[in-house]
Amino acid sequence: MYKIIVSGGAGFIGSHVCDVIYKKFNISKLIIVDKLTYAGNLFYIKDLIKKKNVELIKDDILNIYRYKKKFQSFDIAINLAAESHVDNSFNQSLLFTKTNTLGAHTFLNCCIENKIKKIVHVSTDEVYGQNIKGVNLEYDNLNPTNPYSASKAAAEIIINSYRYYNPKKILTVRGNNIYGIRQNPEKLIPSCITKLIKNKKILINGNGLHSRCFLSALDFAEGIIKLLQKNKNGIFNIGNKKEFKNIQVAKLICNLMGKDPKKNIRFVKDRLFNDKRYSINIDKISQIGWKPKRKLIDDLPYIIKWYKSNIELFN
Repeated sequence: MYKIIVSGGAGFIGSHVCDVIYKKFNISKLIIVDKLTYAGNLFYIKDLIKKKNVELIKDDILNIYRYKKKFQSFDIAINLAAESHVDNSFNQSLLFTKTNTLGAHTFLNCCIENKIKKIVHVSTDEVYGQNIKGVNLEYDNLNPTNPYSASKAAAEIIINSYRYYNPKKILTVRGNNIYGIRQNPEKLIPSCITKLIKNKKILINGNGLHSRCFLSALDFAEGIIKLLQKNKNGIFNIGNKKEFKNIQVAKLICNLMGKDPKKNIRFVKDRLFNDKRYSINIDKISQIGWKPKRKLIDDLPYIIKWYKSNIELFN
């Protein structure tokens, strides 16, 4: 029987991780900590929080010490709480440092003091910075290029330092662009879908040629579960090798929704700095039996259907 804490568990990725954890682990207690900002929603975890062995704590990750006694004798703690929208980070950089760096450190320290057996920090491939050619491996240098990725890289530096005296306790995962239902429309895929549902034009930054690899939220969650089941520690990339340019994604969604891309896509001024490409090597996690199962092209029809059915969540 496992006792598990998940911060940010009512958010897009966090809610998928909680779903998969509850199905794959024999849970005696699951505590979800979430501030319930604009990116989190009780609707995403409504079935989970009805369970007798699931508890929701509505609070900021920075206040985790208020609940320190609740976490005694827990087995696993997963930190997914984060500010994640790059555009917002340019204007609200201190908020990103507060949540993503200080918040992650506070969460980690509380877990260490409570002697939690395994601590998982969820990071991002953006800590590597842009990679014009080739792929990034786990031991590559960090080179963040915006306040969001810098705040995540700073958290990693702090967290990874703990591995030198307690190496079996800490696991850090770096995912590439995650897609799926429940994602806030500030991100590319749900932005395209919700704009078209509302009969508005899709807005694409710059020339739309920025390249990203997209990984299903369910595949990402299952990657974390596989690493936990194998009791792994250290740093692991979790990703998909298939690359799409932003304009390709927008056109694909237009076609699936019966919209003319020429009439429904508008190019706007690019962000202050926009990484041209990310790509990560996944050989390390592949060696323990994980690989992505889902494809963006196959999943998009269901995702579009979900947003059409739940558009009121984003009005």
